[in-house]
Amino acid sequence: MDLVLNYADSYILTPYVYPATWPEEDPFRQLISLFIVTNLGGLTIYFLFGTLSYYFIFDHTLKKHAQFLENQVSREIKYSVKSLPWISVPTVAIFFAEVRGYSRLYDNIEDSPYGWFGVIFSMLSFLFFTDMCIYWIHRFLHHKFFYKHLHKPHHLWKVPTPFASHAFHPADGFLQSIPYHIYPFLFPLHKVTYLGLYIFVNVWTISIHDGDYRVPDALKPIINGAAHHTDHHLYFDYNYGQYFTLWDRIGGSFKNPSSFEGMGPHDYLRKLKESESSGTANSCGDEKTHNGNSLKNK
Repeated sequence: MDLVLNYADSYILTPYVYPATWPEEDPFRQLISLFIVTNLGGLTIYFLFGTLSYYFIFDHTLKKHAQFLENQVSREIKYSVKSLPWISVPTVAIFFAEVRGYSRLYDNIEDSPYGWFGVIFSMLSFLFFTDMCIYWIHRFLHHKFFYKHLHKPHHLWKVPTPFASHAFHPADGFLQSIPYHIYPFLFPLHKVTYLGLYIFVNVWTISIHDGDYRVPDALKPIINGAAHHTDHHLYFDYNYGQYFTLWDRIGGSFKNPSSFEGMGPHDYLRKLKESESSGTANSCGDEKTHNGNSLKNK
C-alpha cells in the first residue's frame, strides 16, 4: 500500500492538503492518509465495478424473483457505504504495518528469491492460500452464535445484486479479508502484484454476486462462481469457498449449483412466466366458452 500512499503524497496530499512542515514519514500523518486512501479506493472499486456489473452483466429480471426484497438495491448500497469505513479501521492498521516495513513485500523483481517465476508462483499461492483461509473463516461465521450477530446481515439478500458484494457487518467484512492482508507478512510478494491482487479480489467479490451463472463447461467443477455463491445465499450451508470448489469438496459442503440443474432463480422465473401465460390462456379459453354458451342460450 505504500505505492498508493507515495503517489497520493507526491501528487495530492503534500502539495494541496497537508502543511509543508508535516513530514510524509510521520506515523500519525501516514495513518490519516491511509484511512483516506483506503476508503476512497474501496468506494471507487465498489461503485465503479459494481455499477458496471449491475448495468451490463446483472440480469434485471431477477428483481422479479419472489425472494428479491423491496428497495433491495438501495438497501445493499446503504449497508455497504455504512460498513466500509468501519471495515477500513483495522485494515488501515495492517496497511500501516506494511508501510512501516514489517511485511515481506518487495519493490523489484530482482528482490524475488526466484525472479519472475517467484512472482507468478506468488499469485497462484495467494489465491489458494486465501481461498483456503476464507473457506474456514466463512464456515466459522455460519456457527449459529456468530451467524446471528455478524454474518446474518449479508444473508438478507437471497437473490443478491453486485451491490450486495460488500454489504457486510463490519466485523464480518474484516474477518473475511484477513487472509488477503496476512499473506504478505508470511510470504514474499511483489508490491505491484499485491496491489493488483487487492483490486482483483474486490472485483471477484462483486462478480460472484452478479447473477451471471455462465462458466465454461471445463471449469464448472473447479470455479466457485456466481451460480455457486447464489446457492450459498439461498440454501445457507453450501459453497463457502471464494474462488474454487476445492475446500467445499474436502469439507463436504459442496453443492452443485441449482442453476446448472435447471432449478436456479432464472428457471424459477421462466416457470413462473409459463405458469402465468398458461393461466391467462386458460382464462381466455373459459371466457370464450362462457360467451359461446351465452350466445347459444340467447
